[in-house]
Amino acid sequence: MWQARHIHARLVELYPSITVAILGMTTEGDRRLGVSLAQIGGKGLFVKELEDALLAGRADLAVHSLKDVPMTLAPGLALAAIVERADPRDALVSRQYGTLAELPAGARIGTSSLRRACQLRARFPTLRIEPLRGNVPTRLRKLDDGDYEAIILAAAGLKRLGLDDRITKLLAPEEILPSPGQGALALECRADRSDLMAWLDPLHHRPTAACVTAERSFSRALAGSCNVPLGGYAELSGARLSLRGLVATSDGTRIIRDEAQGPVDAPEALGEALADQLRARGAATILAALGNTSVQ
Repeated sequence: MWQARHIHARLVELYPSITVAILGMTTEGDRRLGVSLAQIGGKGLFVKELEDALLAGRADLAVHSLKDVPMTLAPGLALAAIVERADPRDALVSRQYGTLAELPAGARIGTSSLRRACQLRARFPTLRIEPLRGNVPTRLRKLDDGDYEAIILAAAGLKRLGLDDRITKLLAPEEILPSPGQGALALECRADRSDLMAWLDPLHHRPTAACVTAERSFSRALAGSCNVPLGGYAELSGARLSLRGLVATSDGTRIIRDEAQGPVDAPEALGEALADQLRARGAATILAALGNTSVQ
């Protein structure tokens, strides 16, 4: 809802004469909080009901966290704009410990992200990685109630909700590589709404779009989903993009990392090139073991 209200405010600022109404919806991902996303269909469960409303004409525009948007969109839909990215990093939140290294053996750290879990297990094998679902306040309450010694959340979500003071430490991409699209908002509409796309163009941040397009291309090429511990993060420097990516086993015993560079005007090709590099180093074996047999 914060994201919807944020875009509402931006649109009213751009076009004072229009009326914007927010249609609040609860998704399947919101309702089924007792099961990991990997078991019930992945992050796409946070967008399906919104996409159905777009296709049915009940809504003109859907606002998503881009990292929750499937790498291949439903037929008839398009991403009309990518809003300037907020902080893409993950954040450590703890009541007692200031860094990951301070957590003692056996400490419980909450996250339901396979991407975060495998990177944590690789660096800190004595930690207990335990599942954590729910909205941000629910996750923080579970930490405060003593269910965990620490939890990992997206920094952007905490900052958007005015909870900066709960961040114990921001985790650099070298510590935990972010999810493709993390920190960016995506505006989705029907593919035939060229009128709406034109209205949304002032909200489209092209540098962010180049970065996240490379990340999503990388993930798409490796059949990335909630079942695959995969990270991807691109940075822009002048006219060049630098993309880092990883694929790992769920237990973190094997992580394949690499990076690639390319021109800013060819982000899709950069993502595909990095995926090829990881496949050449053995990522296909990991993906096949995880059930992604379509990846060669």
